[in-house]
Amino acid sequence: MSESRPTNVPPTTASAGSTHHTRGLLLMVLSAAAFTANVLLIRALGQVQSVNVWLISCTRFMVGLTLIFALYRREFQPSHLVRNPKLAVRGLVGSIGVFGYYLTVVHLGAGRATFINNTYVIMGALMAVVMLGERFRPALATGGLAALAGLALLTNAFGAEAHANRYDLLAVFVAIASAYVVITIRQLHATEHTSTIFAAQCAYGLLVCAGPAVWHPEPVSLTAWAVMLTAGVFAGIGQLAMTRSFRDLSVAEGSLLQMLVPLGTAIGGAVFFAEHFALYEIAGAALILAGTAFTAFRK
Repeated sequence: MSESRPTNVPPTTASAGSTHHTRGLLLMVLSAAAFTANVLLIRALGQVQSVNVWLISCTRFMVGLTLIFALYRREFQPSHLVRNPKLAVRGLVGSIGVFGYYLTVVHLGAGRATFINNTYVIMGALMAVVMLGERFRPALATGGLAALAGLALLTNAFGAEAHANRYDLLAVFVAIASAYVVITIRQLHATEHTSTIFAAQCAYGLLVCAGPAVWHPEPVSLTAWAVMLTAGVFAGIGQLAMTRSFRDLSVAEGSLLQMLVPLGTAIGGAVFFAEHFALYEIAGAALILAGTAFTAFRK
């Protein structure tokens, strides 16, 4: 995932633009696959040992920083994390968004929380029109709405047991925060390397999570550590690939491809955890796949 320093000069030929776009698509699909593996490993961790979210998050951020130092020792600019306010905002807003998402999962259930959080795909696309001057093409709107409808079916977000409460409002704010983070990543690519942008999430994430993790210490088995560390590696790969891909993809297109994560998680649940899905859930999965594919393969 090497990259040259951005110059803000548009491609001189159609073939160059097509190559960059294809690279962005492949990196985003890689990101979705890595994030899916991370989610499935965290789920498997629950069967090994119950570990608090703060420690899991700290492990993820520490592994991320280790990957950065191992892969991008020359390119990484740690001083920029303090000198560039936008990096600080990216890190803090992203970290708070992660905590807010976990909190809404607890109070709303994974399905409803995941659905509301993923509305950032549409929010981010609309914000990018205003803040970045990107076009919100009809193909993106069609694919995004189809994928959201599929996610609602797959997660049973509006089941009979679902009732609106203040955590629904919190979930909306988390979605807005996610959209803002993606916008910020696109803006930061004009001046910062992918490794430094990712490091902002890890460094400021540790500031948010380290205190509660230390405050609530708990013994962790070697097997649980192995699962957490492996999950952290996949999360780091996913975040690096996603961050890099936003150099070549618009906010709307890149975010929409991340909708493959809940689809992959559902498939993994069936394969590894013997989950069974109703017909409407299968229809939802098909809608997610159709919506993302429709957008990815249209010029």
